[in-house]
Amino acid sequence: MKTAIYAGTFDPITNGHLDLIERALACFDRVIVAVGVNRRKRTLFTIDERLDLIRRAIPADERGRVDVEAFEGLLVAFAKEKKTNVLIRGLRAFSDFEFELQMALTNRQLDPDIETLFLMPREEYSYVSSSRVREVAALGGSIKRFVVPEVEKALKAKKEAGEL
Repeated sequence: MKTAIYAGTFDPITNGHLDLIERALACFDRVIVAVGVNRRKRTLFTIDERLDLIRRAIPADERGRVDVEAFEGLLVAFAKEKKTNVLIRGLRAFSDFEFELQMALTNRQLDPDIETLFLMPREEYSYVSSSRVREVAALGGSIKRFVVPEVEKALKAKKEAGEL
């Protein structure tokens, strides 16, 4: 069984992320969505909230092939622990490439067996990012086309609580 890891902050998960998970499942038997815990990075949603939102956002027919887990530390160490050497990274635009290439090369230096597979989302999601979704939600705009209903409700609750 071939497994890939799709890692990120997912604060919150967007339809673009879900599209990449779907694309990865077309290539791999199993995908681990690895939610990074970075204590130096301030997130809107707690790690538990992000894990829950991701699990609820995964389509029911794909849930058996997708694991959602938190990780802290080096992604290559997490990959070794999970006995896989394939990392999925999304490229929305050319501007993402330089950062992602540097990350992939660093990971390869840390573990020469690591391979990074770059996937592009559908064009309709090529400009969608978690930070943009949070910004639109904070300003009262509609985010229906960018996230699943559970995420939309969670963002609305954060805004009503004064956290967004």
